Amino acid sequence: MAEIFVGVGSNEDRANNIRRGLEALGARFGRLRTSPVYESGALGGAGADYFNLVIAFDCNESAEAVFDALKAIEAAAGRRRNPEPGLCTLDLDLLTCGDVVMQSDRFSLPRSDILEHAFVLRPLAALAPWARHPLTRQTYHELWAAMAPQAPALVEVAL
Repeated sequence: MAEIFVGVGSNEDRANNIRRGLEALGARFGRLRTSPVYESGALGGAGADYFNLVIAFDCNESAEAVFDALKAIEAAAGRRRNPEPGLCTLDLDLLTCGDVVMQSDRFSLPRSDILEHAFVLRPLAALAPWARHPLTRQTYHELWAAMAPQAPALVEVAL
């Protein structure tokens, strides 16, 4: 059984869409472990601020099956692939699937956002500080400690 980490984000009706997304994820995958929720600016400054968090669950399914389920949950939440600039109802990004390292035409594991964006790494480090990145083998706590000094502001919020 692999531990799965998923990045969750929304900047349109944020609290509502995240709550509904978490309900759908729980119904599909069972017990979820969740990080705190953080508010951050949209990438590139276009659009409303985001709420972001990371969830974890244990699963026996393939990375492809998990990815497909995440895309189906996004679609059910009204996710549009070409929305108005800066609007996102629900974004579910497969970050890791155990220690799987892969690249396909649809997604890559581990997702590069982990090492590139504070809004992904900070909640991941809060949820699983001693888990290790599949490629660097550093803990998420170590990776966040290195990124934090130059990271943009993230504010912890309640849903």
